[in-house]
Formats: sequence, structure tokens, C-alpha cells
Amino acid sequence: MSVLLGLFSTVAIIAGIVFFVAGTVGLLRFPDALTRLHALTKADNLGLGLIVLGLLPYAGSVGAALKLVVIWALVQFAGATVAQMIGALAVREHPTSAGRQRR
Repeated sequence: MSVLLGLFSTVAIIAGIVFFVAGTVGLLRFPDALTRLHALTKADNLGLGLIVLGLLPYAGSVGAALKLVVIWALVQFAGATVAQMIGALAVREHPTSAGRQRR
């Protein structure tokens, strides 16, 4: 494998890890459920995408690379679905802290 491709993979994986850490910091620091959820889902989706992009050159075959992409797509779909469910529950349980009452 070429040095340039290895460097690209390393940079993409490290950038993905940085986004995971940023999402975790947002989860721990933001004040209410909706902002925490927003920070976590956006950062985790991008972080996983970058890690998958960095792992694609090491996949070994087209089938393995396709599996990585399918896993990423399924995680995005599941993350969006669960985020909607958690957000709806947060608004229903605590409408004032979720931003419903602000105008």
C-alpha cells in the first residue's frame, strides 16, 4: 500500500476519532436533551463516516468494503430513528426545558 494512501487513512481515522470525542464532550456539557442529542448524532455520524472512509483501503475486497459502507448506512438510519424518538420523548416529558415554551 502506498505511503500516501496510508497517510490518508490515518488522517481520516484520526479525524473520525476527534469527531467522536467532540460529540462526547457535547453530550456531557450541553444543558438540555435536545442540544445534547443534536451534538451527539451529528458528530457520531460524521466520525463513523470518516473512520469507514479511512478503513476502506484496508478492506481487502469489494465485498468487505461494501459491508463497511452498509454498516455505516444502517448506523445512520438507526441513529436518526432513535434520535427522533428520544427527542419526542424529551419534548413530551419536559416541554419547558426542551425549548417548546420559548418564543
